[in-house]
Amino acid sequence: MLTLSLMPARLAVCRLDVSSIIPEWGLRGTFFSITRTEEELSIVCSEEYAPSEIKTEKGWRYFKVEGPLAFELTGILSSLTQPLAEAKVSIFAISTFDTDYMLVKEENLQRALEVLGAFCKINFK
Repeated sequence: MLTLSLMPARLAVCRLDVSSIIPEWGLRGTFFSITRTEEELSIVCSEEYAPSEIKTEKGWRYFKVEGPLAFELTGILSSLTQPLAEAKVSIFAISTFDTDYMLVKEENLQRALEVLGAFCKINFK
């Protein structure tokens, strides 16, 4: 059985132009993720640090898959996202070296807890 932790912070997902330098506000807080691709610079950070003048989606809560998870494990994220998709709960996923994180919009949090609680242990941080 997977164990998830619902983390207390509210996050924002921000989009900047691909040529943007990584801003100082994107490095604040205890949780942030920065991804640059050929098309964009995306920053996930605490809502309180996301400036209002850029393209931002606020109101995300996040689950941590308790790990560490071995690289050879397969299907962890899909085992979580498939039931959420069937329940019409969209997610934003972030993977790190040790584990996975799933962000859900706050208005879908209760539904996500119901769906995930049926087959996961959920800790509330």
